[in-house]
Amino acid sequence: MTESMTLDEKKSTAAAWFRDLRDSICAKFEAIEREMGSDAAFTLTPWQREGGGSGEMGMMKGRVFEKVGVNISVVHGSFSEQFRHEIPGAAENPKFWAAGISLVAHMTSPLVPAAHMNTRMISVGDGTRLWFGGGGDLNPMIPNDADTTDFHTAFKAVCAQLDEASRASEPSASGAERRFGQQAELEHSNAAEGFYEAFKAWCDEYFYIPHRRESRGVGGIFYDYLGLNRFGTDPSPVTSGRFGKGGVTAEATARGMALAADAPLDWDEAFTFTQNVGTTFRDIYSSLIRRHMQRSWTEAERHHQLVKRGRYAEYNLLYDRGTRFGLMTGGNEEAILMSLPPVAIWE
Repeated sequence: MTESMTLDEKKSTAAAWFRDLRDSICAKFEAIEREMGSDAAFTLTPWQREGGGSGEMGMMKGRVFEKVGVNISVVHGSFSEQFRHEIPGAAENPKFWAAGISLVAHMTSPLVPAAHMNTRMISVGDGTRLWFGGGGDLNPMIPNDADTTDFHTAFKAVCAQLDEASRASEPSASGAERRFGQQAELEHSNAAEGFYEAFKAWCDEYFYIPHRRESRGVGGIFYDYLGLNRFGTDPSPVTSGRFGKGGVTAEATARGMALAADAPLDWDEAFTFTQNVGTTFRDIYSSLIRRHMQRSWTEAERHHQLVKRGRYAEYNLLYDRGTRFGLMTGGNEEAILMSLPPVAIWE
């Protein structure tokens, strides 16, 4: 399929998928509101980017979701002189095209975890530098071990599928067939854990709040530059020193980047993984919401929730690359800042 698709066809296919995912997530979340006797629904607000492209901001405020945003965008143009040195290949050719979906849910109940998910496709220059990125992470106000385990188990299964695709695409030692034998078996048994552990560690490092010396939540997976050095004929190697956001150290970031950028995947395989990340998040998060949404909570738990939301706001304003990318590429500021909680306190 990939070899027969033009770059424009890949772009339109990815953009259509992000819209379809948005629609399915909104439908699931609206159904959850109806289960609690609420008629809340998403309001979709379109916007145009002055430099090229557009998007839609989807927002709902209901009984279960105090504030949830599910946004999509397809934008294009040129990176600013300031920003182009942070993006692979942009220093040589600053033109870009980017499409994606971004979700942030802040819940009414402090017992229902907040969550974040985004997936995206980015093309830089003439399209020879092309990659996917994204992930999902859970941000409970009051951590629940069962929720954390189930959330991570779901993404571990997704990463196992990525491992299978990566192995199937890997060239053999002979150049004609896949490798077999004890060493190949060992690599096969460890590789699924390798993708999950690398992307989990990358997530933990990325969502660390340095000035608070604490994590934003209980993690998930985070990946970027997936397949970058395999899609194009003119690859730009990724190094964490230039393009990473480190937390405690840059070790996990560097490990994840190397694995993602050099993964022997074609466009279809990287796109399929990105699709699976989106649908997996949609399904597991919906189940976690239903698990807790009818439980009662105390005023002390609500107070704790609002304090934790302050941490969330601090991270997104100070460190989040998605916020910086959107603001520095002329995106819609309301859509970009929808990630901020509706109410938070600092003491």
